[in-house]
Amino acid sequence: MSFLPVTKKELEARNITQPDFVYICGDAYVDHSSFGSAIITRLLESRGYSVGFIAQPDWRDPESINVFGEPRLAFIVSSGNMDSMVNHYTVNKKRRKKDAYSPGGQTGLRPDHAVAVYGNLIRRTYRHTPVILGGIEASLRRLGHYDYWSDQVKRSVLLDSGADIISYGMGEHSIVQIAEALDSGIPVSEITYVPGTVYRASRLLEQDHILRLPDFDEICHDKTAYARSFYLQYQNTDPFSSRPLAEYYGSRGYVVQNPPAKPLTAMEMDDIYGLPYMGKAHPSYDSLGGVPALTEVKFSLTSSRGCFGGCSFCALTFHQGRIVQVRSQESLLQEAKAFTKDPQFKGYIHDVGGPTADFRHPSCGKQMEKGVCQNRQCLWPRPCRNLDPDHSDYILLLRRLRSLPKVKKVFIRSGIRFDYVLAEEKDDFLKELIQHHISGQLRVAPEHVSDPVLDCMGKPRHEVYQRFLKKFSKYNQEYHLQQYAVPYFMSSHPGCTLKDAVQLAEYVRDLGYMPEQVQDFYPTPSTISTCMYYTGLDPRTMKPVYVPKTHHEKAMQRALLQYRLPENRALVREALKKAGREDLIGYGKNCLLRPEKKGTQDMPSPEKPARPFKKKTIRNVHKKKTGR
Repeated sequence: MSFLPVTKKELEARNITQPDFVYICGDAYVDHSSFGSAIITRLLESRGYSVGFIAQPDWRDPESINVFGEPRLAFIVSSGNMDSMVNHYTVNKKRRKKDAYSPGGQTGLRPDHAVAVYGNLIRRTYRHTPVILGGIEASLRRLGHYDYWSDQVKRSVLLDSGADIISYGMGEHSIVQIAEALDSGIPVSEITYVPGTVYRASRLLEQDHILRLPDFDEICHDKTAYARSFYLQYQNTDPFSSRPLAEYYGSRGYVVQNPPAKPLTAMEMDDIYGLPYMGKAHPSYDSLGGVPALTEVKFSLTSSRGCFGGCSFCALTFHQGRIVQVRSQESLLQEAKAFTKDPQFKGYIHDVGGPTADFRHPSCGKQMEKGVCQNRQCLWPRPCRNLDPDHSDYILLLRRLRSLPKVKKVFIRSGIRFDYVLAEEKDDFLKELIQHHISGQLRVAPEHVSDPVLDCMGKPRHEVYQRFLKKFSKYNQEYHLQQYAVPYFMSSHPGCTLKDAVQLAEYVRDLGYMPEQVQDFYPTPSTISTCMYYTGLDPRTMKPVYVPKTHHEKAMQRALLQYRLPENRALVREALKKAGREDLIGYGKNCLLRPEKKGTQDMPSPEKPARPFKKKTIRNVHKKKTGR
C-alpha cells in the first residue's frame, strides 16, 4: 500500500507513462477517507484507472499542472474539502491567518475561486482535454448563484472555469460513469446522461422533460426571479423525483443539471470506506508540521452521510442530499480496530457520526424508493408524523465500539439533533450519551431563542430546546454527573432584528456565562439563508424577511452576545437604545450594562481583550445555582 504518484518519477516506477486521470486539488494531499480527494482517486484506482495527484499547484505558473503531462482521459479539479472563499475569508471578509488544509497551516497556497482558476490554468495548455470539476466548491456553484464576497450573482462555475462537466454532490457514482464513458471513446460533449452531473448544451430537447429556470440575465436583475429560481433548485435535490434543470446564458447556450445520483447503499458505503487509504498526509509535509485538518479526523469514524435536518443556513441539502446513507456496523468496527494498531492511538475515538451523528437511517421508510417530500421537511416546523426516530442501531454500534480492546472512550462530536432525540418515546440514547460519550460538556446548536428567527433558520422552537435541557439535567443528576450542555448561537441571521438579538442576550445573561464562540451568519453559496440575505425574501413563502446587512448592525448583534467584554460596551449601549431596551442599562440584577459615568464614555479597551469565561467558570456557576 502506498500513496498515489505525485511526481513523474513515481508514476514511471509503476510502469505507467501516461496516467488516465490527473487530479488537481486545492488541499494538501491527505490520503484519508475524510478527504473527498482521497475517496475519488482511490475509487478510480480500484476500478483499474491510474491517477496522478497534483496538490496545491502554483496557479501563477502554467507549468505547475504539467507534472504528468496530458492525462489519457481527463483532468479532475477540486478546491478541496472547503470552498476556497470560505477557507480564505472570515464573515467580515478579512483574510484568515491559518489554512488547516495546507502544510503547517500555511495560507496563500491556493487561489480564490480555486476551481475556476485551476480550470483556466489547464485550458491555457490543454485546450481539448476533458476537464471535470468536483468537490463542494463546484457542487454549490453549479448554477447561477449569489457570491457574498463580490456581492453579485455569478454564473455557473462550469462557464467560468472552461470545464466540460461538473460532478456534483459526493460524486462516487457519477465519476465512475464518466470514466467508463471516456474510456469507451465517447466524447465528453456527448456525456449528457449521467445523474449527478452538469453540462453545457446549445439547445434543449423537448423529450428530456427539462424544467427551465429563469434565465441568468433575469436572476441578475430581479431578486424575486432569483428567489424563485433558487427554490426550484431546492425542490429538485432528490434523486428519485427531481427533473433536469436548465439555465439560459444567451449566446453561451444552456447549463443543464441532471437529477442527483442515487444514494449509496450500505454495501457501497462499506466498499468506499474500505479502500486502501494510507490514513495520513503525504510524507513530504512532515518537515512542515503535517496537515492540521487531519488531527481531528484521524481517529474519527464517518458512519453516515446526508442530513434531513433541513437547517436553512446549511448547504448539505444541495451537496449530500436529505437521504441518510450509512455504513454497516462491521465496516465501522473494522476501521476502529485498525485505529488500535496505530502507534499514535491513545485509546480515544474522537467521533462517530456524519453531518448529524444520531441519524443512522433515512427519516422514513419510503425515502430509499420514492425520495423525500418536495415541499415538507422531516423535522421542521415539527417532526413529521412519518418520522422514524429510532436510535437503537446507533446505540448498539456505540456499545460495540466501546467494548473493543484498547478503546478507552468513544466521543460524539458531530453534533446531535435534540428535537430528533426528543421525538423518540424512549430516552435510551440520551441516557447512553450522558453516561458514556461526552466529557463534561455536550455542544448543541439551538442557534437562537427567538421563535421567528428560528423559523427562518429551519430550527425547532425554543421550548423544544428547553425540554431537552430539562431531560439532560434530569439524567445527569440521576447518574451523579456534572455535565453541561454548551449552546452554539448565531448572530445576524436573516429575520433577526436588534430586538431579537437583545432577547438572546437576556437568555445568555440568565445562563450565567458568556459564550466562548459566537458565529455571525455567513452567506455561503446555495443555502436558503443566503437566498434570504441577498433577496430579502424567504424563498419557501416568498414573503419579505428582515436582513441585518450593515457591518455596524452585525457588530452590534454580535456584541450583545458578549456584552460583558469591555471593548463591546459602546456597541451594546447603542444596540439597547436602538432596540428601545434602555431598561437593561442600570444597576438592577437583570441589567446588561451599567450607566455611563459623567465625564466618561465607552471606549474600546486598549489592553488585551477580556476572555470569555473558561470551562471551570461554567461549572462554578452551575454549582452555585444547584448546590452540586
